Parts: sequence; structure tokens; C-alpha cells
Amino acid sequence: MVSKKMTINIPTGLEARPVALLVQVASQYESSIYVEFEEKKVNAKSIMGMMSLGLSVGEDVVVSVDGEDEQEAISNIEKYLTSKEA
Repeated sequence: MVSKKMTINIPTGLEARPVALLVQVASQYESSIYVEFEEKKVNAKSIMGMMSLGLSVGEDVVVSVDGEDEQEAISNIEKYLTSKEA
């Protein structure tokens, strides 16, 4: 299991389209992937779960990944969340 703190850099924050793209990225992996923000922890493969976090640009989250492809998964999720475009 790996966990990493990441800062959302997507200019619009995680609104509908960026959340859908994040779910697509997460769903490519067999690993379990969770995003934690404040007191909430949600499955990164769940559109509704991710939308419920209401994340904005500049906010910090902790991403936890557990499974065979965890290193590749956390790397690609970090690339997406910290990119300047969605």
C-alpha cells in the first residue's frame, strides 16, 4: 500500500468533467484507490463519491493505493491531479 499527499492544480478544481476523467484514470488499475479530504475517504473509481468531496484548486488530498499496480496507479493519478489542465 502506498499513500501520497497531493495538491489539486486543475484550474477548475474537481467539477464534473475533471472528476469523470480522474475516475477513468483510476479505473484503468486493478488496485484499490481512495482519496481522502478532511474527514472523508472515497473510492477514486466512484464518480458520485469523488463529486461529494467538492475539491477546488489548491486543496490537498491524500491518495492511497493498494494492489499489484499501485506504483503505476499512484504515479498517473498524481500526474493528472497536479497537471494544469483537465
